[in-house]
Amino acid sequence: MGGGGSDKGIRDGLEHGLRFAFGTLTVLPVRLTRWDRGAARAGMLCAPLAGLVVGLCAAALGSALLLLGTGPLLAAVVTVTVPAALTRGLHLDGLADTADGLGGNKPAEAALAIMKRSDIGPFGVVTLLFALLAQVAALSRAYESGWAEGAVAAVVSAVAARVALTLASRTGVPAARPEGLGAAVAGTVTVRSALLVLAAVTALAAGCGALWGEATIGAAVRCGGAVLVAVGAAELLLRRCVRRFGGVTGDVFGALAETAATAALVVLVLGSQ
Repeated sequence: MGGGGSDKGIRDGLEHGLRFAFGTLTVLPVRLTRWDRGAARAGMLCAPLAGLVVGLCAAALGSALLLLGTGPLLAAVVTVTVPAALTRGLHLDGLADTADGLGGNKPAEAALAIMKRSDIGPFGVVTLLFALLAQVAALSRAYESGWAEGAVAAVVSAVAARVALTLASRTGVPAARPEGLGAAVAGTVTVRSALLVLAAVTALAAGCGALWGEATIGAAVRCGGAVLVAVGAAELLLRRCVRRFGGVTGDVFGALAETAATAALVVLVLGSQ
């Protein structure tokens, strides 16, 4: 009896976590059933799964276009467009807003007010432009090596972007505001759980590189390393945002995801022939 209740509790927790992850991090038609700390914790642990689905969708469309003869550049543009569409552009918007908040020499309250505005300032425009250019350029380079290499890059970068969110939700990282997504997920994930998710994602990315793409040990190391570098880049930004704003917000989470995705893509094409 006790074991059955425990299994049911685990299943319910996983279901609510998946609903939270897909309901908040994608536009897929998933209905949120709970909005509490428990669901947020499970949701942030499941965030890489949402990234996997987004990455697979992007890889499928980009690879299909490449095989149809569109060329690497157009395939890369479409691959970058898919995650933007599946997130309603919220991660890109968060990147731009965070850049605007960090760019001015304003106190924390004023910077947070700037980030809440609907318009995008010059810092945000420039940051958004360079991030998208870097993503398209890296993916185009990956697709030049073949559809499998481009697909692996799309998937690994999307998953790396979401595991950065898992780590940003760890205990010890405060929320900058009392409301919003940042407040809902801040501090919900234990450091141990976040590191276990990172280890699992890194190992799976390395395995993906070894089985697909170039199918070499070097590719495995590069894919695993891309996840670690992506998380490291996001961590640097996270620390800057915590010092500057006093914690995390939904915009900061979007900026972390885009920063991690861009860093992963750059690593994945380093040294490519």
